[in-house]
Amino acid sequence: MNESFNHAGAWGITLIVIVLVSWFFYRYFAPKNWREWAGAGVVQAFIIALYAEMYGFPLTIYLLVRFFGLDSEYVSASLWSTLIGLGETGMLVSMLLGYALAFTGIGLFIQGWRQVHKARGENRLVKDGLYAYVRHPQYTGLFIALFGEGVVHWPTLFSVGLFPVIVLVYTWLARREERQVLKEFGEEYRAYQRQVPMFIPRWGRWRQLAAASRNSSENDTV
Repeated sequence: MNESFNHAGAWGITLIVIVLVSWFFYRYFAPKNWREWAGAGVVQAFIIALYAEMYGFPLTIYLLVRFFGLDSEYVSASLWSTLIGLGETGMLVSMLLGYALAFTGIGLFIQGWRQVHKARGENRLVKDGLYAYVRHPQYTGLFIALFGEGVVHWPTLFSVGLFPVIVLVYTWLARREERQVLKEFGEEYRAYQRQVPMFIPRWGRWRQLAAASRNSSENDTV
């Protein structure tokens, strides 16, 4: 068991990772009012809780062993690895799948931000690219990235518990944003709302959404 936790207590790494991930998040999200700051605060708590357990102290595993009778003989640092009983193999699978989701989400998050930022500069309603598949691709990307890193790759009591809170908070923010956009674009945006889902693409369009993200990235570099 001690070998499975030989990375714990690396608080220096914990601090560095939290600062880097937080900088990246605020760089692209850039909260403008107290509501957006409130949502960002929940994400910040998610980030701190996740990496504090990943590199600092495995609180979730400790609580499960100490108070819920989890057999300490088969405990490893990864919760999925421990619960499923696949050891290092389970940890590797959850890491690869989690990173795949996280990087996909990050790509959507960045490209969605770039598209809406460009559209605001041109004072137009963005409906092409990623926005042809979902109305809030940056939030879709955020959800995918957090789910991949904090639920699939390295689940903790706090990351799993905070994830649905984050979804609820950003759903609320998205609805408020849409009310403001309706005042500006009126019927044009109502028609767009009827045609395009808020966060989840229609059945069979996930691949097109991912392709649109790659195409946007290529166009930005030209």
